[in-house]
Amino acid sequence: MTKQIDLSKYTEFVNAVTSEESKYGGHFQDRLRDLYSKEFSTHRALTAALGLCAESGEFTEIIKKIVFQGKPVNKENLFHLKRELGDIMWYFIQACILLDTTPEEIIEMNVDKLKSRYPGGEFDPHYSENRKQGDV
Repeated sequence: MTKQIDLSKYTEFVNAVTSEESKYGGHFQDRLRDLYSKEFSTHRALTAALGLCAESGEFTEIIKKIVFQGKPVNKENLFHLKRELGDIMWYFIQACILLDTTPEEIIEMNVDKLKSRYPGGEFDPHYSENRKQGDV
């Protein structure tokens, strides 16, 4: 038996656990001004974050259609995947600019993280599921 959900109560709950900045334009603008005063480039951060999500979604959509809907693995669709990956890279570089870093530094950090996570140098489901404290 499925439990009935009271959508109006759920809506009240969602609203109660939503930040003021998410609910009210004035609070959002105040937060933007505060971040600007701390020299955080919110505009670049939003460009990078929203763009990465959107373009990753487009890449995922193609994969979904290939795997689950019979879209062919052909030159055209592989080219389309590459173009979407290029868009992802564009937004990735936006994030690098925001963080005053380089793709090389990010790759190096990632390699160091994975070497620490997988001490044997190969994927291990145990270490994938049981991470050391601070391994995010």
